Amino acid sequence: MGTKASILLINKKPGLTSFSSLNDIKRTIDPKVGHAGTLDKFARGLLIVLTGSMTKLNVLFSTMDKSYRAEISFGSETDTLDPEGQVIATATIPSFEEIQQAIPSFLGSIEQQPPQYSALHINGKRASDLARSGKEVEMAKRPITVYSFEPVSYDNGLLVADIHVSKGTYIRSLARDLGIATKSRAHLIGLERTSIGPFSLSEAVDAKLTESLVASVAQTDERLKRVESVSIFEVADEELFRIANGSFPRAVKVRRQSEHEVYGALYSKDGVLRAVADMKEGRIIAQIHPYRKEIVG
Repeated sequence: MGTKASILLINKKPGLTSFSSLNDIKRTIDPKVGHAGTLDKFARGLLIVLTGSMTKLNVLFSTMDKSYRAEISFGSETDTLDPEGQVIATATIPSFEEIQQAIPSFLGSIEQQPPQYSALHINGKRASDLARSGKEVEMAKRPITVYSFEPVSYDNGLLVADIHVSKGTYIRSLARDLGIATKSRAHLIGLERTSIGPFSLSEAVDAKLTESLVASVAQTDERLKRVESVSIFEVADEELFRIANGSFPRAVKVRRQSEHEVYGALYSKDGVLRAVADMKEGRIIAQIHPYRKEIVG
């Protein structure tokens, strides 16, 4: 794989956009880079970054559930629902008991209205751009799932909570709606993403630490194998030429069959990852340049 096709776990720092957080990776690993799941500028935490041909696998990671530690400030709501916005409403601060009583109504499958200040597109334009231009933005509700919402502490109107949600969930909107549900107002003042699917923030590296970043590339195979929807196959030596030319192999040997198979990781007999394929369509979507030997698990 060299240093080009990789799956990286990055610890994004607050004050940086998700896009600008990729600059060091572009210089150090590969200029072709993308991330799965945006973090707001004020937020910090886990960012999955894909480089080289692995960028084609974005859908595998962007659809995963996510966990956060959120800091929700009650008593005021901002237009952006975060600490960078302007206060648009104030109210009395609720008691912890009132918050506890309101939280269960947000658990499970619910309809959520995304923030006006978001990257969602309306008629081809970003909602945030329309909002900043002073236009009224009507954000349609959409289904999400809140798997858990566990308070950690509450003091002087500041709730710290661990929240586990499905893809597409805006924690800023949860904060807004929880404020309204407690007959108050609320917005986020801090947010840390602690996990994405099977990947944890504790595994992430600082993109500015070049040595750690480069070393992290070698963990790409292991990370791909942790994705439940990826099956693992072995291909015979005579099939390697076909794969190298972008053709789907005529036969594969199953090493691990996923119940939720979407893609397949194709390994040569010596345990080297050669390509990733769309198994349903029978086509190669990412060719991998081998760089080391590894035992397929």
